Amino acid sequence: MTYNVDARPLDASAEPAIEGDSTPLAYVRDFINKVLIITELEARKLRHDPADLLTRAVQPVLWLLVFGEVLTQVRAIPTGDLSYLAFMTPGVLAQSVLFISIFYGISIVWERDLGIVQKFLVSPTPRTAIVAGKALSAGLRSLSQALIVFVLAIVLGVGVTSNPLNIIGVVIIVLLAAAIFATLSLIIACMVKTRDRFMGIGQMITMPLFFASNAIYPISLMPDWLKFIAYGNPLTYAVDALRGLMVNGGVSEYGILIDVCVLAITAAVLMLIGGRLYARVGR
Repeated sequence: MTYNVDARPLDASAEPAIEGDSTPLAYVRDFINKVLIITELEARKLRHDPADLLTRAVQPVLWLLVFGEVLTQVRAIPTGDLSYLAFMTPGVLAQSVLFISIFYGISIVWERDLGIVQKFLVSPTPRTAIVAGKALSAGLRSLSQALIVFVLAIVLGVGVTSNPLNIIGVVIIVLLAAAIFATLSLIIACMVKTRDRFMGIGQMITMPLFFASNAIYPISLMPDWLKFIAYGNPLTYAVDALRGLMVNGGVSEYGILIDVCVLAITAAVLMLIGGRLYARVGR
């Protein structure tokens, strides 16, 4: 599959019109096709550096083998009927998705410096399709982390689900969470001018997002001001859904449907914002 760039200049602030059939169904079909083309282009980058997925697996391994095993023995954090290791396994998966996706936007900075962004901007591809395609490719990268965490959890004796429907649910949550944080990263990249500035902002927000969630301890242990932040943190709902789907005996505190709705709406809003900002990134 190839990607053709139309040489005609377009107004960078406007969404290009879809050529050919103008019915809503045709527009949706064409939009999805362009999202998949962008996703394929991004996924091809893994061929040049497949070891990147393995190096990123070091962090979840350390969290489960060291942090999880130690605190399971200490039993300092109340986790109900779950062992602490089982409690934190979904949180470690969500953390891995966050860490992979939050720096995904640096590709925008590289593409702007290399002139690739300008080629996208003069193509008939909707800006939101470009952003959605990049977000989806971040989700595909994150699925490798899900596989690693699943295998490691089984080795450590965590009772992870074998229900195909639950596994499909885990895949959906991983894709949605990755889309949210990758799109947030793209938005940041559209607003900064240098790679150093982008990396600084990414590092500044990563740990607050992680610790202001239910990834490694229940929200009930937080002070009231931190609870308020946690309830507005999309990572909280990703962890909650993963805990209910991934671990045998795990319970979703808010309900899987609510978690999915919160994540899907957040992803859609961020993609719309990202599409608007991407139109200006080449200026």
